[in-house]
Amino acid sequence: MAEEQKISEELQKMEYEPLLPVEKKLITISLILGVVLLGFLVWLSYTFFPHGG
Repeated sequence: MAEEQKISEELQKMEYEPLLPVEKKLITISLILGVVLLGFLVWLSYTFFPHGG
């Protein structure tokens, strides 16, 4: 419990640091790449593994 208290105190001491522009770009690229790849996998699934129902 004492360890959690120390961590909590250290987190409260930290100052707010906004994201750098390069970090924002990396987050955006990662999200877009994830959505594109998910769409590609869905297309791949429907194309090569059609539902036989």
